[in-house]
Amino acid sequence: MTGTVVKSTGSWYVVRDHATLQLHRCRLRGRFKHKGLKVSNPLAVGDVVRFDTDLDGDAGTGVIDHIEPRRNYIIRRSVHKTEHAHIVAANIDQALLVVTLASPATSFGFIDRFLVTAEAYQIPATLVFNKVDIYEEELLDYLGQIENMYQRTGYPTLRSSAHSGEGVAQIAALLEGKTTLLSGHSGVGKSTLINALVPDLDLKTAEISEYSDKGKHTTTFAEMLEVRPGTYLIDTPGIKELGLVDMKKTELAHYFPEMRALLGQCRYHNCRHVEEPGCAVREGVKKGRIALPRYDSYLSMLADEDNRH
Repeated sequence: MTGTVVKSTGSWYVVRDHATLQLHRCRLRGRFKHKGLKVSNPLAVGDVVRFDTDLDGDAGTGVIDHIEPRRNYIIRRSVHKTEHAHIVAANIDQALLVVTLASPATSFGFIDRFLVTAEAYQIPATLVFNKVDIYEEELLDYLGQIENMYQRTGYPTLRSSAHSGEGVAQIAALLEGKTTLLSGHSGVGKSTLINALVPDLDLKTAEISEYSDKGKHTTTFAEMLEVRPGTYLIDTPGIKELGLVDMKKTELAHYFPEMRALLGQCRYHNCRHVEEPGCAVREGVKKGRIALPRYDSYLSMLADEDNRH
């Protein structure tokens, strides 16, 4: 039988059978290795698998013996095994990154690492600026500047508030007929948004941790939720950091659309866009064609710095 992994809890996987739409609790037969990639999770939500139901075991349980090739995935460094990567989700049509400017504030470094990862696997990404109902006028002005910066780069942006209902209808329209990854830091209000988008889901809303202002994890494992038949939302655990994986430094500028447009114009073909003379990218920054926060993110990624701040 063929199905899609809708939940992964480490050793067990919940698989939705394509033929009957029934759910099966499955385990993995043997060890699966991904060519050239050390991963902490061999299977991710969104993976298409072949499985057999357990004839000897409980009804509704099965064994997965084959993983179909992935058309894309979103990946990050494993929190527990530094040499390993963790696949957040596979086979997705688009990614929505939920961002907040306050309570907690999402850094440009985190946003840009997410966008670079989506760009590397050709996954369309949209930024959802959430909790806009709590922003004062000054913060709303600043938000307008940030939206303009990302829109100029080619990334759509939306404003939302699960509490006031702003933006919820636009997000619902964006999801229609697609498999969408919803990601973001802990505490940015993903669960509250999902409750607004899928009213019958009683997800726990995170209480913002007053101590760290980073939010408490309410979703421990990634899960694919059916919004409507044919429309799926993958909810991911709150991600604290997003280290780049399997990406050569020489390729990094290719994943910044505004830099990619200038790449053939540098004096040196192997220009890293740091301090080389005749660099079209640095010239683009000077002229305002490339926004300084985006260029700073590029330099930070090039230096392999932490992105939590």
